[in-house]
Amino acid sequence: MVFEYLKLNITVKDEDFNSIYPEAIRILAKTHWTPVIVAKEAAKFLSEKSGTKVLDIGSGVGKFCMVGATFTKGHFTGIEQRESLCNLSNHLSQCYRLSNVKFIHSNITQIKFREYDAFYFYNPFHENIEQSAKIDGSVELGITFYYLYTQYVYEQLGQMPIGTRLATYWSNFKDIPPCYKIQSTSFEGLLKMWEKTS
Repeated sequence: MVFEYLKLNITVKDEDFNSIYPEAIRILAKTHWTPVIVAKEAAKFLSEKSGTKVLDIGSGVGKFCMVGATFTKGHFTGIEQRESLCNLSNHLSQCYRLSNVKFIHSNITQIKFREYDAFYFYNPFHENIEQSAKIDGSVELGITFYYLYTQYVYEQLGQMPIGTRLATYWSNFKDIPPCYKIQSTSFEGLLKMWEKTS
């Protein structure tokens, strides 16, 4: 029902959307998964043009991608290093017949950004420096990984063409190359819409 409501632009509460997940996943929602209302606004900005290829950097359980794929005409790909979360995301997207979304089990350093048009970034590397908020123990964490992944994303974004769009939620200005300029903000400044201008 939640996906039908999203298609019709009917308000969907987070507790209703999160009900598609197992209990262990729902418990993590407030800390790690994008709120529906934020996902809708970010996805609309990123996929303004039909067919835009959007990459979610650290897609977790796929919530942002599934909302975006339902609410817009973009094509959404989530990259996630936890295989169990990637498998769950793919399973749910297939169950709900979401044809314009897929999830890849890989490390961000293996992804070439040039294959995509726009990007979503919800502070995916933070648990490497704040491990009290970690999702589980299935991947190795540490500050070295935080700097490695952040630098890789920074460099890849810098190589994208002018006009590339980026949406960040709860993320640090320092993670974004200066060639990107903020176009708008919302949710008390937590969600920022960027475009590469130079």
